[in-house]
Amino acid sequence: MKINHHVLVLGAGYTGMLCAIRLARRTRRTGIRVTLVNPSPRFTERLRMHQVVAGQELAHHPITDLLDGTGVAFVQGTATAVDAEGRTVTVETPEGPVELPYDSLVYALGSSTDTGTVPGASEHAWTLNGQDAAGHFAERISRLAARGGTVNVCGGGLTGAEAATEIAESHPGLRVTLISRSEPGPLMNAKARAHLYAAFERLGITLRTGCAISEVLPGGVELADGTVVPADACLWTTGVRVPALAADAGIAVDKRGLILVDATLRSTSHPQVHAIGDAAAVHQAWGQVHGTCQSGLPTAQYTADALARRLRGKSVKPFRFGYFHQPVSLGRRDAVIQFTYADDTPRRWFLSGKPAVAYKEFVSGSPVTLYRLGKRVYVTATLSHGGRATRPARTTR
Repeated sequence: MKINHHVLVLGAGYTGMLCAIRLARRTRRTGIRVTLVNPSPRFTERLRMHQVVAGQELAHHPITDLLDGTGVAFVQGTATAVDAEGRTVTVETPEGPVELPYDSLVYALGSSTDTGTVPGASEHAWTLNGQDAAGHFAERISRLAARGGTVNVCGGGLTGAEAATEIAESHPGLRVTLISRSEPGPLMNAKARAHLYAAFERLGITLRTGCAISEVLPGGVELADGTVVPADACLWTTGVRVPALAADAGIAVDKRGLILVDATLRSTSHPQVHAIGDAAAVHQAWGQVHGTCQSGLPTAQYTADALARRLRGKSVKPFRFGYFHQPVSLGRRDAVIQFTYADDTPRRWFLSGKPAVAYKEFVSGSPVTLYRLGKRVYVTATLSHGGRATRPARTTR
């Protein structure tokens, strides 16, 4: 069966790459064309940027190598506009702007750390927004470590905790302060959180919790109470923003700019647009999915399968997902894994120490192996469908 249909995938991060490769395999020999668009020719392992900051080198994976043999066409460029009615995307390539038509659009542009909400953060703070940003910061703190400098890590979420511990372990000459409005590890149980705090203490990390940052200064941060926490460098890990591309195109979005989707991850305003990963406002029976790799990869897998079924005239079941764990690296020799219910609230079970390190490396390591296997066989990226928690409540008459 030959089908004249072009699927355009925007973004070659964790979700976009998986969706493109899996969709190409699902639709091989059907005539369906898949094109993947990304600004960089290199696949960026975003979840491992804290390792880059700590001075570790990641393997170089050209996107064309990962797509080799799949039939997916790659266009290097930045999507600058979407014509949702005309079904075209304007892409700024190294050779100039081009217009790419589509029949179905998979929007996988994801999110980045938001430095626009606190004065001075854009000018004076570093981020983990990409390989280059992380690499430049790694060079900066390497020089600081040689003279016993100080680093403020702003944000006590999982990214902040991983970055602070990686930096402190790799550069014992640095004085690292983790500044957070709330307690780190808020969704861990008491024992798992105690292990997290023990790691901070072991690595000499100073905690400043309950602190709202009012301004980032050239030489530190100013807190809401006027206290200045000095530092030679500041790493910003708190807050999330998404590109305005979807909203500018008239695609329905929520107040954060995430695309509003139905139960099958299609845009509620433009059904030919599918949103995955951090770009989508995905709701389950237990609540809204928050952007993580753990939830993003299942949305990519689901969308590839759903698109393939629809193009063959088959029915599609609603997307179902539930969280399973919170894996947190605490340097290279320690970790803590909090197992969770479907809504990401903590169970009593957790792992720590070397077993947790091995577990995290197994489930949260490089997805490149998943992509390579996905060229030949159907592999799953879903640890949990959430069980009963994801089933819509039955209505009674």
